[in-house]
Amino acid sequence: MKWIILLAALATACGGDDDGGDGSTGGDGGGGDDTGWEQLADLPSGPVQETAVVEVAGVIYVLGGIDEDMRTVPSVLAYHQADDSWDTAPDLPAAVHHINAAAVDGTIYVVGSLAPDFTPVAEVWSWTPGDEAWSTSRAAMPAPVRGAAAVGVVDGSIVVAGGLSAAGSSEVVSAYDPAADAWDEERAALPMPLDHATGQVVGGDFYVIGGRSNGIVAVSAEVFRADGASWATRAPMPTARGGIASGVIGDRIVVVGGEGNTDADTGVFPQTEIYDPAADAWDSLADMPTPRHGMAAAGLDGTLYVPGGADHQAFAAVATHEALHLE
Repeated sequence: MKWIILLAALATACGGDDDGGDGSTGGDGGGGDDTGWEQLADLPSGPVQETAVVEVAGVIYVLGGIDEDMRTVPSVLAYHQADDSWDTAPDLPAAVHHINAAAVDGTIYVVGSLAPDFTPVAEVWSWTPGDEAWSTSRAAMPAPVRGAAAVGVVDGSIVVAGGLSAAGSSEVVSAYDPAADAWDEERAALPMPLDHATGQVVGGDFYVIGGRSNGIVAVSAEVFRADGASWATRAPMPTARGGIASGVIGDRIVVVGGEGNTDADTGVFPQTEIYDPAADAWDSLADMPTPRHGMAAAGLDGTLYVPGGADHQAFAAVATHEALHLE
């Protein structure tokens, strides 16, 4: 498939002997600085990108991904903010990356992903912290199966918007109801095909931000809000980018990093931008100390946690974990 070949080519082009470009270290290993950013304990298993990140009961979980040797991993890591420490949770049922994941009522759900060869995986898995293993008996994602989607939880259902299917970027929106173990295929499609966008829910409204359409540098600044049977276009993000991460702090959405930056040798964006849905307005915050893409993030107690990712476009995984304190 053309897009797999493109990714492999970019990995070769960007994963070599570059000195790091815009990527800088995040400080002295403790305490924040006047930008609000702080360097935290690195991922204990080493570099990993194209993960999912989910917060449950104050613990931040990092699911799956691709390591620095281009191996897809099934690992699940658990971060504890109180003492800046990591431990492990039960592995995923299979090694996958670009995972669509969310938590509902204290249970983590994986609702589609990509296999090591980038084939979309339809399987749906669930795990409640404290259980010995993941459940694999849930209803599979209907076609088109995709990973790298924007995900949000609305009224107890996990909404999966866009993503990478076998045919490329998708505009399809579907929703999984964990209580009924059933999929709703009647959701309005996105206004454009997107993958590597980010999704968040504020005030019960689902927002899909940024991403790209059939190409790493074909990035978008668009912001769409689910509006009944359609999507409303909101104020665009100041910096168009894909492969971004985001989290909700208070009633605002913080978006960090991304790839497709033709103005940087690394191809990675350092930007941190914050969206106020009530005002439909954006503002800029301090750049990431270590610009990255291919990561996910979680907002918790006024802080955005950003573990892992890659510091060059395509494949260049790092173990860096940084946090942005906002409240």
